[in-house]
Amino acid sequence: MAQARDGEDSDNGTGTVPERLLGSATRLFAERGYEGTSVQEIVAAAGVTKGAMYHYFGSKDDLLYEVYARVLRMQTANLTEISGRDEPVTDRVHAAAADVIVTSVANLDDTVIFFRSMHQLEAEKQRTVRAERRKYHELFRSMIEQGQAEGTFRADVSADLVVDFYFGSVHHLSTWYSEDGPLTGADVGRHFADLLISSLRPTG
Repeated sequence: MAQARDGEDSDNGTGTVPERLLGSATRLFAERGYEGTSVQEIVAAAGVTKGAMYHYFGSKDDLLYEVYARVLRMQTANLTEISGRDEPVTDRVHAAAADVIVTSVANLDDTVIFFRSMHQLEAEKQRTVRAERRKYHELFRSMIEQGQAEGTFRADVSADLVVDFYFGSVHHLSTWYSEDGPLTGADVGRHFADLLISSLRPTG
């Protein structure tokens, strides 16, 4: 197999070296598990040298962290934009709830890897991931709280419970969703968001 010097493209794919390494690591971690995948297998699949990998990632652990962190960064950027829109809170919560489904489905391997292998990250990286995920949930929760304060959403259920309920459902997507099934990620996102909004409407 021809390998590339640091920073060069190879015949094994397009994109930058970090992109190819992350793509290969994601696929291999999903197929074989984190522990069952070696650094050599990752660099061979990406078509780069070990030296190129260690130029961008200090360890296999760094690759595992980045597999999840890149999706969380994207989702956080989307949520920040959605929450800042000049729209009714119902529309913003619906859009945010649908977005997290769509982006999770589009990166399903990353989700599978995260929940299967997060415990294998070093302790400091685990704390970082949890802190970043908590920031995301807090921003989502703030919209629920705004709707409750306005009387748009029912207030007899805590916003924390709403967030735990919804994201518990999101985290199980990888156990049942199939891209070969009848529903697209957008379909599932719309249905989940509709169900969330319906459950938040005041009763009585």
